[in-house]
This record gives sequence, structure tokens and C-alpha cells, in this order.
Amino acid sequence: MTESRGATPVADLVERSNRLGSDPRNTNYAGGNTSVKGSATDPVTGAPVELLWVKGSGGDLGTLTGAGLAVLRLDRLRALVDVYPGVDREDEMVAAFDFCLHGRGGAAPSIDTAMHGLVEASHVDHLHPDAGIAFATAADGEALTKECFGDRVVWVPWRRPGFQLGLDIAEVKRTHPRAVGVILGGHGITAWGETSAECEAHSLEIIRTAQAFLDERGRSDPFGPVVDEPLPESQRRERAAALAPVLRGLASTDRPQVGHFTDSEVVLDFLSRAHHPALAALGTSCPDHFLRTKVAPMVLDLPGSASLTETVTRLTEQHTAYREEYAAYYARHATPDSPPMRGADPAIVLVPGVGMFSFGANKQTARVAGEFYVNAINVMSGAEAVSSYAPIDESEKFRIEYWALEEAKLARMPKPRPLSARVALVTGAGSGIGRAIAHRLAAEGACVVVADRDGDAAARVAGELGDTDVAVDVVADVTDATAVQEMVREAALVFGGVDLVVNNAGLSVSKPLLETTEADWDLQHDVMAKGSFLVSREAARAMIAQQMGGDIVYISSKNSLFAGPNNVAYGAAKADQAHQVRLLAAELGEHGIRVNGINPDGVVRGSGIFAGGWGAQRAAVYGVPEEELGAFYAQRTLLKREVLPEHVANAVFVLTAGDLSHTTGLHIPVDAGVAAAFLR
Repeated sequence: MTESRGATPVADLVERSNRLGSDPRNTNYAGGNTSVKGSATDPVTGAPVELLWVKGSGGDLGTLTGAGLAVLRLDRLRALVDVYPGVDREDEMVAAFDFCLHGRGGAAPSIDTAMHGLVEASHVDHLHPDAGIAFATAADGEALTKECFGDRVVWVPWRRPGFQLGLDIAEVKRTHPRAVGVILGGHGITAWGETSAECEAHSLEIIRTAQAFLDERGRSDPFGPVVDEPLPESQRRERAAALAPVLRGLASTDRPQVGHFTDSEVVLDFLSRAHHPALAALGTSCPDHFLRTKVAPMVLDLPGSASLTETVTRLTEQHTAYREEYAAYYARHATPDSPPMRGADPAIVLVPGVGMFSFGANKQTARVAGEFYVNAINVMSGAEAVSSYAPIDESEKFRIEYWALEEAKLARMPKPRPLSARVALVTGAGSGIGRAIAHRLAAEGACVVVADRDGDAAARVAGELGDTDVAVDVVADVTDATAVQEMVREAALVFGGVDLVVNNAGLSVSKPLLETTEADWDLQHDVMAKGSFLVSREAARAMIAQQMGGDIVYISSKNSLFAGPNNVAYGAAKADQAHQVRLLAAELGEHGIRVNGINPDGVVRGSGIFAGGWGAQRAAVYGVPEEELGAFYAQRTLLKREVLPEHVANAVFVLTAGDLSHTTGLHIPVDAGVAAAFLR
């Protein structure tokens, strides 16, 4: 076998994979696979052994590392040809791959392993480029392939991925010596070469030649004339923010989902055109596409100019119809051996004039589903530009979607974390208790909106939590009703809505009654009493629209119960928050929204309030050095333990993780035991 230009065949393979996978024109996220064949020393016999390194099941080319490769003995893999039981039993061959693994074998081999092992070439790429799939889904794709590529690329009719498809491609390679690759009907492309550079060049040649053909020969309006112009951006975003919680609730009928919104030019143009309803109804074609997007999207049949009320009513009606049709689709094709129906809710919802809403078990899955549908739009555009879009039959789509091998892949996925698919919004999250709460909720699987008046602090904490699939930062002053409304709208646009709100924003000024000014009183009540009211009101609107229940948690204080000196404005504001918990628990329970409170005390270390002057003021009241205030508070408790921000975060998690699902109106003390603040 021929090694290519890098230090090892594997190093070349990883580099090639990363280059190809990082460009969405070449393949979709986690789509396709690459391989290299080469020699290694058998650690048992000391003799050379021919191996195949191929991207494993579920990996992504753009981020592939050596650990993501399956490693197989090439002689054993090719010997499977002699025991291949035929198309009707080819799924058994995936289990047979395990007997070909070399050593620990690396990642689990994918269904496409045969394609790579059986083709007589040192390097093989299998990709899902939009331009290639446009040919693969065109009604006369075979003739177009011949016209575009001549004898350099050969058409292979649709066949479900598997061992037989590998045999088909290997036969093309043997019988077409001038060919550098194939167009796989209804699927994608495969290319090969004797060096890594040659293989990559052939892959790119196919993609670029196909795109040039579409650009030069294609119609300028493949989706027909414009019939419904997109709403202006400000109106579009406002409408999307209002619809997102409604749609997320509908899409979560079977199981909770996170949402993602896209109003890219590609999406808006598609939805503005006359033919988009008919094309969308045909569904996607590439197996990777409809595994992520379901067999077809739900498409609102009203124009963007329809009223919000009319739009919501119609979406609700269409959702019911979509579920009925999906159940009928399952019934039409399911066999006694089929996996059970996974859910009948749409993964993609298209709203003319507004954009696309996509849904998944987490933000990444929701975002990627939307990206895949953009791929599908590009494919439909290319196919319609030079021919007509003709995806594979519905029955074949079902065979892929409910493939036993796909079910096995889903079963291997890790168990969801306790707060997976929940969207949390934490105010005052740029430091102290809020930061600790944001960290804990993200660690337990939640998507987190980190809100703070200090934009730099909010951005810093969001960055600590991870990328934008995990957390986003929002600058918000909770005393400003408009800013609060925008904060909740941002949660809807980014994650689809909100499920878990923590009213944590606060501040304090410690003064005797006679020195407390109206400004002191107003400031503390504006931030904590009024601010919590504004946040809870706006969040409740979104939660009610979602119809998924929810949690509102108030970070109140021991001072809502305990009457201490020089603390009238702060204590009164905290008492206001504490009673809001009871009032809202009574009012929102019918919507499944639970409202609870946490009463911390003595949280000195890491606290933004204490660092901002409150610590010095309270230390002066108690006559202790400020640096010893935490220890002082600890000694006056029953447990003699200092309370840290993480302890408050623990209480938020306990209240919202599900074990206390029947608890509302509760206040939990997190104060290490202050008898004077016991609830009576």
C-alpha cells in the first residue's frame, strides 16, 4: 500500500478529513467518512499486516482525531465477501466487522466500512456535498452525470448503505479504469486515489465540477417566482420570538426539545417562492438529512402578513395534522421487526416571511437539524435548476429512519443529564451566587442564558460554560421592563423559550433607618422586588405559551425573615421577594409552573454584593474585620459552617431537577442553620 505525504498514513487521513469536513460545501456535520489502507506490524506475530483505518460511526470529519477511527484487518474484511449472505441479510455484516478489528479496534465501524475496504484504492472519501446530492436527486441524474463528467464519474443507482453498496462501488472501480469516483443516487459521492492528495483532489474535482455545471446550466429561479416577501428584519425577529415558545411546546409533545431559529437568506428566499410547499412536501433525500430533519418538515400555509393570533391557531391545527400523518407514515411501512415510533412531532417548522425553527434533544442537535435542512434546500435548488427534484421513495426513507442499525446507534448514546433539554435564565449571573448557579445548571445539561447588567462579566461567565450551544450572554437591567422583555425574547430566539428562571440579581446598602434615603429604598426595591416581578411576569408569559410547565426560583435571603439592625431597605425588599414566591406559586400552579425560593445567609466569598461594599458595612455593624466576616457568620450558625455560592447553586438544582416535582411555594434555607430565621 502507498503511504502519502505526511509522517504516517493515519496523520494524512486525519488532516485530509479535517480539511474536507470543515467546509460545508463538501459535507454536512458528522456526514460522510474517509479511509486509508496501509501496513503495520502485528504485535503478536511481528509480521506486517494490512490494515484499514476508517472514520468510525457517529464521528465528524471536521473534528476527527485518530481516536475516532475504526481499525480493521483488511484481509479479514475482504474475506467477508465469501460469507456475504445477500441483500436481505446484509445488516448482519455490521456485526461481522467486529471480528475484523485490529487490537482494540478504535471507534465502532460504521455501515459504510465495506465501501472503503472493498474498493481497490489506498484512499477513499465518501461525502455528502450539496452539489453532488443535487445530481443524485435529479429526476434524470444518471444522464446529467454522464453529461457533466463523461467517464470520470459513474452513476450508481440508489441502494441503502451497506455491504452490497460497497460491492457495487468496488465493481465500478474495477470496470471503469478512468473513473475517479461515483455519484450515488439519492445519497452523495465517493472518490478514491492512490495518495491522500490525489483522493482529496478527486473529491474536490467532483464537487466543484458539479457546482460549476449547476451554476452554468441551471435556471435562475428554481423555486419559482416570489409570492410572499419576507417581513422586515425587526418585525421578523419580533414575530419569531413570539412564535418560538409556542412552536417549542408543540414540538415537545412527545419529549422535551430545545429550539433553534434561522432566518438566513437561503431560508427566506426558499419560503418566499411559489414552489416551496410542494418541494418541502417531497421531503429530503440524503440519508443523513432525513435522519436529522425527519421525513418532511411542517410548513405553515399562511403568508407572513397573517396576524399572530391567526398564525398560532393555524400552526396548532397543522401540528395536529402533522402528527396524524407521521403516525400514518409509520403505519404504512412498519413491520413487526421495526423499532417503535420515536415520536410524531416535527423537527423542522417553516414559517413563510419569518424563517425556520428546528428542534432537537439539545441545542447542538437542534442547530444541526436546521443546518441539514439548509443543505436540503441547496440540494432542491440544484436539482430543480437543471431537472426536477426526485428524492428516494417514502418506503426507502422509512427503511433508513427506522433501521435497526440506527436504533442501535441511538441506544449507545449516553443517558441524558438531569436538566437536558431545559433552558435556564439566571439574572445577576456575572458573579457570585449567580455565576455558581449558571455553572451548576450548565453542568447538569441545561442551556443557560447568562444575564447581568455588566456585559463583560456576563460574557466571561458564558465563555466559562462553553460555546453558544451551551450558554449565551445577555446584558439586561432587571429594573427596565423593555430590557427584561428583550432578555426573554433572546432566550426564545436562541434556545426556543425558557423553562427555568432564577431571580438572583440583587444589591444591598446597609444603613440605619435614619440614614436610609429614598434613593436607597427605591434602588433596592427596584432591583429585587420590582426586578423579580418583571422577570417573573415575562418568563411566565413564555412558559404559558410553551405549555411545558417550568420553574421560577427566587434567591431571597435569611433577611426576609430575620430582623437585623441597619437593614430596613434590603430586608423589606427581600421580604417582598419571599412573598412573591407564595403569590406566584398560587397563581401559576394551574400552568404547571412551580415557584420556590431559597434563603441564603452569609455568602461572603465570591459574592458581588459583599465585594461591592456590603461586606465592609456588615463587618462594621458586627465589629469584625471584613476579611473575617465569613468565619464570623459561620460561627453564629448551628452547623458552624461557612456558606458558599456553590451551596446555593446546589439548592437550585435540587428544586428544579425533577425529584421535587410536586413542590411549590417552598422556601429552602441555605444558611448553615440560623434558628432566628426558621420558618414558622
